[in-house]
Amino acid sequence: MASKLSARQEQLLETLRRAEHELSGQDLHARLRASSTPMGLATVYRHLRLLQQWGLVRCRHLPSGEALFAPTERDEHHLTCVDCGSTHRLAHCPVHQLALPGDELKGFLPLFHTLEFFGLCPDCQRRQGRRPSEA
Repeated sequence: MASKLSARQEQLLETLRRAEHELSGQDLHARLRASSTPMGLATVYRHLRLLQQWGLVRCRHLPSGEALFAPTERDEHHLTCVDCGSTHRLAHCPVHQLALPGDELKGFLPLFHTLEFFGLCPDCQRRQGRRPSEA
């Protein structure tokens, strides 16, 4: 990670930490635009990319293509419906204790992970005439 975050990067990261859920770049931009130190949309995305490269922010993409951002310390994983786009957050990370074999890493430095399952929610299964899956 960079030795020190800029004031704008700190502001962006703190805004993500205060959010109750993941935010799109547009949502983040709107929140920052309403603050005492607004920043442009291109600047928001540039800083998000740097924060992601430093392992401080993670990004996930919805079936619509929209990117959502959150701080990596918020270890969240989701079930996402490919039909309606609804998302359900998993209560815990099923791979949190997974250890990567050192010889497989080949010098790679893991910063964070994402896990997402795509499928059909019960409502979309019913609408398509399928029997909803039983858990």
